[in-house]
Amino acid sequence: MAEEKNTKLQPYGKKVPAIKDSTKKLPDMLSDMVCRKLIRAACEYRNKAYVPYSGFRVGAALLTAQNEIVGGCNIENAAYTPTNCAERTAFFKAVSEGKKEFLAIAVVGGKGDVLKDYCAPCGVCRQVMAEFCDPKSFLVILARSEDDYMIYTLEELLPFGFSGKNLQ
Repeated sequence: MAEEKNTKLQPYGKKVPAIKDSTKKLPDMLSDMVCRKLIRAACEYRNKAYVPYSGFRVGAALLTAQNEIVGGCNIENAAYTPTNCAERTAFFKAVSEGKKEFLAIAVVGGKGDVLKDYCAPCGVCRQVMAEFCDPKSFLVILARSEDDYMIYTLEELLPFGFSGKNLQ
């Protein structure tokens, strides 16, 4: 029997399971309302992207362990190599402000005004996430809208990831 989609918005912290789509439950610590708030923030940061070359705008909204949202956008450079992704912008901004514990990140991206596809973090961004987050519990929300999103653990997106534990 298929689960019915939960359309009720639950406040963060009440540990009320919500449904991300019709087939899978959200983790207890992340409600649908929090997902939507992160997606909305990521969309706002996407509008700030500096993309004169590709026109591919990406926004990210990073949720800290203190329930703060730190956002970032992609910033291109004519030399391409110095370009910085939205996800890394959010992480570097948060770390530079003394935040080093994170719960989740929402990522949105694409050309034009309408988000047609999900935009997954690149390998370098996944590696940065692995530096600061527990791959088993850190959540990555890929969204096309507040109503259309998927959630993965970092471990699902970066199996066999390399971390500081590998250097011990």
